[in-house]
Amino acid sequence: MTIQDFAAPEKAGGRTQAVMQAIRARLASRALGPGDRLPSIRGFARSLKLSPSTVVEAYDRLAAEGLIRARPGSGFYVCAGARAPLALTRETPPADRAVDPFWVSRQSLDADPEALRPGCGWLPPDWLPGEALRRALRNLARRETGLLTDYGVTRGSPALRRLLMARFAEEGLELSPDQILLTSSTTQALDLLCRLLLRPGDAVLVDDPCYFNFRALLRAHQVRAVGVPYGLSGPEPEAFEAVVLAERPRLYLTNSALHNPTGATLSAPKAHRLLKIAAAHGLLVVEDEAFADFEPEPSARLAALDGLERVIRVGGFSKTLSASLRCGYILARPDWIADLTDLQVASNFGGPSPIAAEALAELLAGSGRRKHLEALRRRLTRARRAASGRLRDLGVEPWIEPRGGFYLWGRLPEGRDSAEIARAALAEKVVFAPGDVFSLSRSAGGFMRFNVAQCEDARVYRVLGGLLRG
Repeated sequence: MTIQDFAAPEKAGGRTQAVMQAIRARLASRALGPGDRLPSIRGFARSLKLSPSTVVEAYDRLAAEGLIRARPGSGFYVCAGARAPLALTRETPPADRAVDPFWVSRQSLDADPEALRPGCGWLPPDWLPGEALRRALRNLARRETGLLTDYGVTRGSPALRRLLMARFAEEGLELSPDQILLTSSTTQALDLLCRLLLRPGDAVLVDDPCYFNFRALLRAHQVRAVGVPYGLSGPEPEAFEAVVLAERPRLYLTNSALHNPTGATLSAPKAHRLLKIAAAHGLLVVEDEAFADFEPEPSARLAALDGLERVIRVGGFSKTLSASLRCGYILARPDWIADLTDLQVASNFGGPSPIAAEALAELLAGSGRRKHLEALRRRLTRARRAASGRLRDLGVEPWIEPRGGFYLWGRLPEGRDSAEIARAALAEKVVFAPGDVFSLSRSAGGFMRFNVAQCEDARVYRVLGGLLRG
């Protein structure tokens, strides 16, 4: 790295990162080793034409990472074993573990930064409102120090809860303040509900196929998952009732808006019939609306039809705004919210990060969110059409053309196994989502879930096409 690299007109944070990278490069090349003294702050700053404060910041961050340490009055020295953290960045998730509900998560989250992720469950960074997020965080930095240092209130940011209540009122779901709880994520919301409502050995009804992390979470709680086939407009009521009678599940866990992984939409007639069956047999319903904001207009929602009598709704913001600002919510009866609040205090000592919740409140308060979602829906419509065409060219047929969202549930050519293809694709640095990770009955081996926003790189189709022909 040369002096010119540092002299470029970058922001201070970029220059600090550049200094840190220069030190890491010296460690990796063995130009610096354990026990060696780093260049002095003033000398290094002078040679790089930077301010000493930039070098101080870089050294302090490297010390926090455990790569170097300060000796008062002597300078900074490389720690023993300092190369070990560098090796961690090159670790890759094991490819030979079972293709199970954890498989896609492990591969997607831990993949090489250059890998393609058509099987992951989130949008690329440039599809999300990065500049609006930066503006919101800058505004928060100017607010009272307590926001940056203190615990939040037990039910989460009052400002964000008020905004959510107003939003749900637009679909006819009138809430009182004691019917909404903010959580650290949608997954944590589901975890709290499992803790409150389930005991080991209970049966829980899920769609087949369903979101793979539903299966993983239920396994962690040692409950018994039972499946009902999910059709083009939801489960068939007769099959649904037959499973309820045979298995006596405690609750039904589902996506009703843009079902994951199929992209299908629950019809209003089926929604009414499912709620009648649930009421007749004492079945609770948990409705995850993670993808509801992608709908062009709202579909039938179980929580709105039921009025939160036996339906509980959960949701979050990771799909549309930011997966880094983790925050979810639960809408339920006041007595359940009170118990869930106590559980959250016991397990997390409060709700979501106040910084995350207040940043999201800033994003939701203006017209920016509406414009962002409108642009996102248009962009996804184009991406779905393009992906559908390119998949069909390879012999992969979308099971349904969704009315929104970023998933396509694709049927592979006859005789092809999606798990085998997904394993082989890892060698090409492409992460696919094989069908059986979503299927309790393991009857979806001929399907794959495709994230159309992550399918714009032609290499996705070259790799998939080559494996399908192989």
